[in-house]
Amino acid sequence: MTHDMKAETITVRGHGGDEIEAYLAQPLGSGPYGGVVVIHHMPGYDRSTKEITRRFAAEGYIALMPNLYHREAPGAAPDDAAATARANGGVPDDRLVGDVEGAVKHIKALSSSNGKAACLGHCSGGRQTFLAATSLQLDAAVDCYGGAVVYGSPPQLPVKMPALLDRAKYLSCPLLGLFGEDDKFPGPDEVAVLAKELTAQGKNFEFHSYPGASHAFFDVDRPSYRVEAAVDGYKRIGEFFSRYLA
Repeated sequence: MTHDMKAETITVRGHGGDEIEAYLAQPLGSGPYGGVVVIHHMPGYDRSTKEITRRFAAEGYIALMPNLYHREAPGAAPDDAAATARANGGVPDDRLVGDVEGAVKHIKALSSSNGKAACLGHCSGGRQTFLAATSLQLDAAVDCYGGAVVYGSPPQLPVKMPALLDRAKYLSCPLLGLFGEDDKFPGPDEVAVLAKELTAQGKNFEFHSYPGASHAFFDVDRPSYRVEAAVDGYKRIGEFFSRYLA
């Protein structure tokens, strides 16, 4: 079922009470609806991640994407804001958690909310989804090829992302992970290490890896796009959210 929806740019309170820009898409009905916080990828708060946000609203969820680079470059084009954020070392982990927490609170305060909220992210947003799910009380989380969870970011990268493997014991909700077998960040070995640790910690998770797919296989604007993997991935996300956000 496809829902009529509306989308708009709003302001939410993030980490430390800061007011930050965010993109809200929601069904037009009275609900109640589950919520999804969409964490944008490293290229930023751009057209493709706004399309993802609207997609979840059309599927019957309140979807909210905070602009994680708003403080560094308010009003800047996504590429410029992303470059500024990278030059500053990326988004600090504590600030990310605070911004996601603010987004969750905003969703749950809406009259159409059913009080449940998930988090989803691609690329660096996948790692940040894992961070949020091990720092906040969420109802579900989806990590789409999030790198740096197991080993952290390579030293040659300007963005500093510490490893998060030791946080697996704090996972607060069911986790869906979608990965490409040809990806190198994270590679299949990293996915296996994370799965082993989550199993050891007795956590509720399911991982799926797609042959012939590398990083960013969901992104229709890149040569890495793989239609079969993306279609199956969205199907799995839909089933996962319907199970835990209804």
